[in-house]
Amino acid sequence: MIPHTHILEIQELLSEKKQIVLTSHTNPDGDAIGSLLGMYHYLISKGHSVNMIIPNKFPDFYNWMPDSDLIINYEKKAKTAQKLIKSADVFFSLDYNALQRIGPLAEFVTSSESVKILIDHHIDPEVDQFNYCFSDVNFSSTGELIYKFISDLGDLHLLNKKAADSLYTCIVTDTGSFSFSCNRPETYEITAHLVRLGVDAAKIHKLIYDTFSENRLRLLGFAISNRMLVWEEFNTALIYLTKTDLNKYKYAVGDTEGLVNYPLMMNKINLSILITEKDNKLRLSMRSKGDFSVNDLARNHFNGGGHKNAAGGNVTGTIDDLIADFKQILPNYKKDLDFQLMY
Repeated sequence: MIPHTHILEIQELLSEKKQIVLTSHTNPDGDAIGSLLGMYHYLISKGHSVNMIIPNKFPDFYNWMPDSDLIINYEKKAKTAQKLIKSADVFFSLDYNALQRIGPLAEFVTSSESVKILIDHHIDPEVDQFNYCFSDVNFSSTGELIYKFISDLGDLHLLNKKAADSLYTCIVTDTGSFSFSCNRPETYEITAHLVRLGVDAAKIHKLIYDTFSENRLRLLGFAISNRMLVWEEFNTALIYLTKTDLNKYKYAVGDTEGLVNYPLMMNKINLSILITEKDNKLRLSMRSKGDFSVNDLARNHFNGGGHKNAAGGNVTGTIDDLIADFKQILPNYKKDLDFQLMY
């Protein structure tokens, strides 16, 4: 958490109009997009000039979010993004713990003279890269941390419905609709305030989760029926999708979001792994139940990381080789994975 003295310094920093750039990580999800937009609506209400930049495209099912069309995709507008970063007075890093998570943007941020502020809930933030670090792994989402940040600055009265919709999206997506990472009473108190500001929770759920294309739904069915391996001896399931699979179902950004969670619906599965083959790389996503840390698994073996129960990374090689790697590694975790959740 930010010390009180730092809050006072940030209050002073934001007391006059600034050129501000907000960024979030590669392959942005609901918490990333919601964090950008929640902070955007807060800062423009204070009179600042604000731009939002992401390294690549976000899923279409977040297009409904207020002013999401203003988010700059670096892949399409690299020169514009570089110019904005270079001229920024203040730079916010939202929902990532190290500048490397924003890919090609990082080099321009590093050379920038802007005041750099991190707001994030991932493990082990690289604090030396920022002037201020507002990080806490106990929060459900970065969106919830942004709410706390605004509250600490004494500005909750500036939150409007657009900001509330955005921050609610962060919380609902990063908790799997309040099914994990949601044991803090404060999470529900914050959610209640956002609803009082006008959030229509049922409508937002439909906008996020009830907008599958036919191809996305068929890909989901294919993945579970034809590409899921179950290793009962390790309480683990693995789903893999090749480039050919993705092309067959006309893959669009976001189509595999949430797929890694499905194997955890089985009562004896405590670790779920998703491998997707994209752009000459293998994208690895992992989810777990209980105290088993996929963050440790990702860091120790796959140059990745994340949260205790949700982590990922990028790996080179073939799917067959990666599956073989897991078969060699999992016996070392057999005891840790052999548990049943009890009430």
